[in-house]
Amino acid sequence: MSKFEKIKDLNDADFRRLTGVQKATFNHMLEVYESSLNKKKKLKGRPSILTPADQLLMMLEYNREYRTYFHIAQSYGLSESNAYRCIKRAEELLIRSGSFSLPGRKVLQASEMNFEIVIVDATETKIERPQKNNEPIIRPKRNNTTSKLKS
Repeated sequence: MSKFEKIKDLNDADFRRLTGVQKATFNHMLEVYESSLNKKKKLKGRPSILTPADQLLMMLEYNREYRTYFHIAQSYGLSESNAYRCIKRAEELLIRSGSFSLPGRKVLQASEMNFEIVIVDATETKIERPQKNNEPIIRPKRNNTTSKLKS
């Protein structure tokens, strides 16, 4: 059973908590991804053992949790390099579609939203230093230890 089959029946809030996107967005991403895969029929080599939904879910897990490719590959039963290729292909095809790109800087500057920026200056923070006292930090060597061992 694929991972997507296990989580597809989650309610909307839990699905979003797990993947970072809503179910409707995931379904739209899946449609775009599958249509891009069908257009790009020049995939060389062995076909993936994962369904397109699982490939998309793997990409979302990587972007949401920042787990290593090794850990993601182990949870999907793939090699690390194969997990890397699947994630990069999914990201690339979704970016090329243009449906899931963020607006540029000019669009954000032209919008009527007011952004509030908070800057925190943490350069002058107190550092706890050891207390000065009269005892020397390095204790002097005792010379009489060897004489006690000889006698």
